[in-house]
Amino acid sequence: MYRLARRHSSFLGSSPEFTRRLGECAEAIREVAGWDVIEVLRGVPGAPPMERGDVVQPVLFAVMMSLAELWHSYGVRPAAVIGHSQGEIAAACVAGALSLEDAVRVVVLRGRALLELSGLSGMAVVALSAADVRERFADGDGLSVAAVNGPATTVVAGPVEPLAALLERCTANGVWARRVDVDYASHSPRWKPSASDC
Repeated sequence: MYRLARRHSSFLGSSPEFTRRLGECAEAIREVAGWDVIEVLRGVPGAPPMERGDVVQPVLFAVMMSLAELWHSYGVRPAAVIGHSQGEIAAACVAGALSLEDAVRVVVLRGRALLELSGLSGMAVVALSAADVRERFADGDGLSVAAVNGPATTVVAGPVEPLAALLERCTANGVWARRVDVDYASHSPRWKPSASDC
């Protein structure tokens, strides 16, 4: 996620449309979150680290919004837009269903919620179908399919130890799999607090 945001931030300064939209997003995010997206992307001393869940989510949103503006500048006018995870929020904003200010509030609050859920869980990408991945789960291990990114690309989320065991089994069987660099389990039952937490 971090590499994706930094790679696309190369348009900052080289594309007037991208730069303008990123500035608008950065201003809206600064008003809610209190830090600057552009400073984060440029690695300015004192800026919060992009590795934090509450930072990378708004940064990715701002980059997605700016990429959409860049596409528009080249005449790309999609009939529909879709997104996944925070990409759903960007898609809703690009489509006009959310104002920039409302979308930013959702993204920032979602990022803050990630901090509360960080710790003893994680995510991994496995080069198998969702059905094949589910067959590799042990009963009661807490793992679940978090996202289906393609016919043979599945994201798994859950507790750290069962996730590590799944990765070991995949590697031992010649299946490509890697850990996602996060310490939370988005798009899984672990995203919701248990009744005892309420």
